[in-house]
Amino acid sequence: MKALFAWLKGYWSILRRPSVHYSLGFLTLAGFVAGIIFWGGFNTALEATNTEAFCISCHEMRDNVYVELKDTIHYTNRSGVRATCPDCHVPHKWTDKIARKMQASKEVWGKIFGTINTREKFLDHRRELAEHEWARLKANDSLECRNCHNFEFMDFTRQSQRARQMHSTALASGEATCIDCHKGIAHHLPDMTGVKGWD
Repeated sequence: MKALFAWLKGYWSILRRPSVHYSLGFLTLAGFVAGIIFWGGFNTALEATNTEAFCISCHEMRDNVYVELKDTIHYTNRSGVRATCPDCHVPHKWTDKIARKMQASKEVWGKIFGTINTREKFLDHRRELAEHEWARLKANDSLECRNCHNFEFMDFTRQSQRARQMHSTALASGEATCIDCHKGIAHHLPDMTGVKGWD
């Protein structure tokens, strides 16, 4: 321990000394270039992990929820506009995206320890996973939904009577958010016993 302390003290004295071989301008320029390289690498990695190909590279996602997505209107529809995993599960705004990526680190932990690495385990945890996602979307006022669906541009005349009534009252007043009514829009629902509004 004493040797480690002596080594750290010696290293700290080197860091405090002025540079003997390089000018302050060179060191500033080198720091600037290193910062650009770090920032570029960070953003490249962030965008690489924000693709559908990355999401379904794990068999847990590919063999479970991605298969379910293929049967929904978010995957195939008359307009040809398709939502990918990050469109619904990662906010577009940079600060919100970073916060979501930090939350997703728990999913990496689950991958490492095989929490849902079989279909049976996935089905056993489906309700818990769904509730976490519903709570997240409820807390951020369905931010990911609103990346594509904007209340201000909804044509109520082309909606069903029930949708028109809910959108013009509960959604407009802020009493409800998208996920309150649209659970299971892209994935199969778990056992909904006890879930408010589904009894």
